[in-house]
Amino acid sequence: MFVRMSTEIVLVTGASSGIGAAVAREFVARGHTVYGTSRNPEAVADPVPGVTYVRLDNSDYATADAAVETIGRIDILINNAGESQAGALEDTPMEAIEDLFTKNVFGPVALTKAVLPGMRERRHGTVVMVGSMLASFPVAFRSTYSAAKAALKAFALATRREVAPYGIRMISFEPGTIATGIGGRRSVHIGENSPYAGDYATVAAATAENEQSGITAQATAEAIVDAALAEHPKPFYAKGSSAPLVFLARRLVPREVILALTARKHGLPWIKL
Repeated sequence: MFVRMSTEIVLVTGASSGIGAAVAREFVARGHTVYGTSRNPEAVADPVPGVTYVRLDNSDYATADAAVETIGRIDILINNAGESQAGALEDTPMEAIEDLFTKNVFGPVALTKAVLPGMRERRHGTVVMVGSMLASFPVAFRSTYSAAKAALKAFALATRREVAPYGIRMISFEPGTIATGIGGRRSVHIGENSPYAGDYATVAAATAENEQSGITAQATAEAIVDAALAEHPKPFYAKGSSAPLVFLARRLVPREVILALTARKHGLPWIKL
């Protein structure tokens, strides 16, 4: 049975900027004790007031154990840190795909494994896996990122029942397009003379336009914090990109139509095979 604490101890990964910083700020505003992670805590350019920063590198699983040992009790874990990637699958080296999965899937899973024993012993805990709506609506030239976020979603949903007897809640949260400037930090893999260059440029331009008009990091943060603090949280939440409408369509419309509409949203005509 889950018992709500008056003040939760929260760990937010990737809290130095973007969604992570907004989530950390929102938890502080609601009166909770907040730790944030960064690969270089001493070098955080704009630290969130009230947040204690600890070192975490998703590529170094030992830092997950060290962070949990440093903090001690953790009631809520927001697995937000990760990287974005785009490009043609044929042009993307396997090393880059492996690195993306290390940072976006295996690192968050390692940190989750590190917090679970304490949560289980206290019979109290919440883990939120912050994914992407691309996990549910994959688009061309975002295959590796979509696949990584889909894997993170599956970990959350599959382990929900596994840990439920110990008062631990697992939640998958999928943001839509968010105006955080992440496009400028996205790794891109497209060959100099790639046959996919034209279509990739189309998708890249549409993605940049969509991101400029996306929802704010603050609106996303509020939804994530609401989910984490809910008395009886749902397994899955989505926010932004007309989430209620498009997920309803996903249930009612044939898969090929959804893929066609997703392609069109990103500037590509659908090619029926």
